Amino acid sequence: MTNRFTSSADQAAQTPRQSSLEACLEAVCQKGCRAVRRDIAALEAGAQLPEAALLTQEERRVLLHELKQIMAVYGDSCRVEPS
Repeated sequence: MTNRFTSSADQAAQTPRQSSLEACLEAVCQKGCRAVRRDIAALEAGAQLPEAALLTQEERRVLLHELKQIMAVYGDSCRVEPS
């Protein structure tokens, strides 16, 4: 199965760890814009996301970076309201 981040050739060359990271990224993004913003804040605060439970600390850092890049496309739309 290909996703929006990798071609079928790239995906075939991925290691199992890369596939886990891609699957986690897809799962988090499927939750929707506001939930992703909350998850970014949680990751920045050092919290563990259920979707990222099997990722290493470095993979969680990459996940956070990727989520920030994806959400940068949306600018200030769907921002999490301050509490």
